[in-house]
Amino acid sequence: MKQYKIAAIPGDGIGKEVIAEGVKVLNALARQSKRFKFSFKQFPWSSDYYLKHGHYIPAGGLEELKKFDAIFFGAVGSPKVPDHISLWGLRLPICQGFDQYANVRPARVLPGVQSPLKNGKDIDWVIIRENTEGEYSGSGGRVHQGLPAEIATETSVFTRSGVERIHRFAFELAAKRPRKHLTLVTKSNAQRHGMVLWDEIFYEVARDYPRVKTQRILVDAVTTVMTLKPHALDVIVATNLHADILSDLAAALSGSLGIAPTANLNPERTFPSMFEPIHGSAFDITGKGIANPIATFWTAVMMLEHLGEARSAAQLMRAIEAVTAKGIFTPDLGGTARTAAVTRAVCDFLRQ
Repeated sequence: MKQYKIAAIPGDGIGKEVIAEGVKVLNALARQSKRFKFSFKQFPWSSDYYLKHGHYIPAGGLEELKKFDAIFFGAVGSPKVPDHISLWGLRLPICQGFDQYANVRPARVLPGVQSPLKNGKDIDWVIIRENTEGEYSGSGGRVHQGLPAEIATETSVFTRSGVERIHRFAFELAAKRPRKHLTLVTKSNAQRHGMVLWDEIFYEVARDYPRVKTQRILVDAVTTVMTLKPHALDVIVATNLHADILSDLAAALSGSLGIAPTANLNPERTFPSMFEPIHGSAFDITGKGIANPIATFWTAVMMLEHLGEARSAAQLMRAIEAVTAKGIFTPDLGGTARTAAVTRAVCDFLRQ
C-alpha cells in the first residue's frame, strides 16, 4: 500500500477548522480505496506562532517541507498582524521557495448551488495565475518615510523564462480540455513594458499549439465578459495580481468563496506542491462551526490528481457534487448546515 506524506499547515482563522475536516475526508477516502494511505504531519505555523516566536517559518522549516509529497494549506491572515507581514511570512516563502509558479483555480457552479448570474451554469473556467514573480515579486521600497516627500515604489518583475513557462503550462492545459480555448489577460495598452512582453511571448508560444484557439482581452474588459458572457471563456492565463483578483470574482460568480479550490503547482515536481482553499482566514466566522469545507474538499481533489490518484479524485468529486445537489449548505450558500454536517455527508457518500 502506498503512503503519501502530507504536510498540513492549517494556519489562521477558519483554516484550522477546514483543514481538520479535509484530513477526515482524505482519511475516509483512503480507507475506502485500500490502495493508499496518508501520513499527515501538522505544522503550527500561524499568526499566533509568529506573535510568540517572531517568525512564521522557523529555521530549517522549508528544508523539512521538502520531504513531503504535498502541502495541505489552510489560510494565513490575522487582525493581530499586518497582512503584508503574514503573507510574506508564510504563504509566499513557500510558493516562491518551492517554485510553485503555476497557480490553478477552477471555477464552475456545482450541482444545487445558485450562481448570482442567471446564466451561471455557463461558468466552466480554469484560471492560470503566474505565482512567483510579476506584481508580487517584492521588488521596490520606501524612502523619506513620514516626510511630505515620502516615496514608495512597487516594481513588477517579469522574466522571459517565467512568462514563457506559465504560458506553456496554460496552453498544455487548454489543449487537454474539450474546447481548447485560451484567453490571455493583460493590461498592455497602459502598461507598455511587462504587459507587452506577456503578449509577445504568448503569441510566440501559441505557434507550438495550433489546435488551441486564442484571444487577448484587457483585464478590465474581461470582468464584463465573465459576468455577461461566461460561455465565451474557458482557460484564462494572467499575471500574479490580475489572476488573483479575477479568480475571486470567478469564485463569487460560482456561488461562494467557500467552494473554490486552489493548487500551487511546481509542475516539474522538483519541490512539493501546495493545495489551499481560496477563501482565506475569515475571522468573522472563525470558531462558529459554519465555515464551508467544500473548497477544502475540492482542493483535496486537486491534490489527489497531482499525486496520481485520479480514480479517487473523481470519487471524492462525485461525493462533493452529491452533497451539494442535496442542498446540504453552510450559511454562505444560504443553508443552515454546520461544517461538521457537510463533512459527515461527504464521508457517508464515500462509505456507500
